[in-house]
Amino acid sequence: MRFIYITLALAICAVMAQAQSFDGSKIGNGIRFVPKDSSFSIQWNTRFQTQYIGAQDLETKEYADAFTIRRFRLKFKGHLYHPNIQYKIELAMSNRDQGDFFAEHNGAASIVLDAVLKWKFHPGWQLWVGQTKLPGNRERVISSGALQLVDRSRLNSRFNIDRDKGLWLHHEHKVGNVVVREILSATTGEGRNVTESTIGGYDFTFRGELLPFGKFTNKGDYFGEDLAREESPKLSLAATYDHNFGTSRQRGQLGLYILDEVDGEKIHSDLATIFVDMMFKYKGFSVMSEYVHKRVADGVVHGYTTSGEEIYFYTGQALNIQGGYLFKNNMSIDARFTDIVPERVEIDDAERRYELGFGKYIVGHTLKFQASIAYRDRATKNDNMIYSAQFEIGF
Repeated sequence: MRFIYITLALAICAVMAQAQSFDGSKIGNGIRFVPKDSSFSIQWNTRFQTQYIGAQDLETKEYADAFTIRRFRLKFKGHLYHPNIQYKIELAMSNRDQGDFFAEHNGAASIVLDAVLKWKFHPGWQLWVGQTKLPGNRERVISSGALQLVDRSRLNSRFNIDRDKGLWLHHEHKVGNVVVREILSATTGEGRNVTESTIGGYDFTFRGELLPFGKFTNKGDYFGEDLAREESPKLSLAATYDHNFGTSRQRGQLGLYILDEVDGEKIHSDLATIFVDMMFKYKGFSVMSEYVHKRVADGVVHGYTTSGEEIYFYTGQALNIQGGYLFKNNMSIDARFTDIVPERVEIDDAERRYELGFGKYIVGHTLKFQASIAYRDRATKNDNMIYSAQFEIGF
């Protein structure tokens, strides 16, 4: 960890020593350097989230809470050689950010979130190479620093396809005033930071987006709240299909490894996931909705963990609907409903979650305070009340 900090400090100092320009002094734009020959650029952003979360069991009345640094990120982006060749790097530095990497990341460090090169090789076309988010559900692609409520929904935490390593092909064009986008990716299927070979197969994802009223202001279809206060209605409709061939992880790119052998031969299963989502914004109002269905398309539905416990692939369906209004004083009131229906009771408990949130946007999503209260209604386990509050701080 110390080596990383030293390396970053030396790199920044080296760039400053040769810099022709120093840009990005406005909060939210980070710090940007360009050398004399403009052969590359680097923009450095840092942000962190200080979070409180408490939960009360409504049956036993027991209460548990904690303060955490939910996320701490270092982000770098810019261009190399030519403005059409861009890159993005994002590092996760907090313990909570990295998760249980011994269980889910093959014992490898899980600091690297994004390390991707982006080549705009033709108008409307981009090729990405490296590790970054898959074009899955909208809520997952939205930055964790630009969410409408304190954190993402239960739909996302149980069914998202997260990040992976491989190739992405992006295309965007217009038909009259209608904007159409397509994204196709071919990746390893095992998720980020995994060092084992992809024995089972690869993952293929396709996402299509339709914006019938044109583009959102400042890419507003990929951040929470209507901070741009759209003067005319803006709508984005999208669908994603993901097929993970031969995965051996509980949720495809995420989760525990599932082992199963027949006559000494290891069995892999295919996971197929469908996402449908939308985003609408107009004059401070915003609505986002998502539906997901995940199933085992081929192979076994369960196996065993490395410790010998029986475990099922996480399959089923979920619905999430959320919306809110941003007042002119940049305070918001938001609400969310999430319904989770696992395919089998052995996988997880079905639940519904009702959430009410409040936000104060001091400098957009860069400096803000958010709080929420949620009622968690579970099918067989005790119900809970969940209280959360969070400061987002960045530059």
